[in-house]
Amino acid sequence: MKSKTHGKSISLAEVTNIGAHGFWLYVEHKEYFLAFEEYPWFKNAKVKEILNVKLLHGCHLYWPNLDVDLELACLTSPDKYPLKYRS
Repeated sequence: MKSKTHGKSISLAEVTNIGAHGFWLYVEHKEYFLAFEEYPWFKNAKVKEILNVKLLHGCHLYWPNLDVDLELACLTSPDKYPLKYRS
């Protein structure tokens, strides 16, 4: 007996693990590590706030509960997108 073909994946961006130093984000068949030291907006966030991530227009990551926006390109080529953070 064969299983039926699975439907299209609706999860375009997914947090796969959260640790003490950052979290792993899976987007379009690639996994990225976002260190809290480099992305301080997430350091004191609740788990459910980090997990609630949306991929918009295929290139824009958005965490609505944290009001954080990141272009996917800044994860693939971080040297081209220096982050500036002011507390």
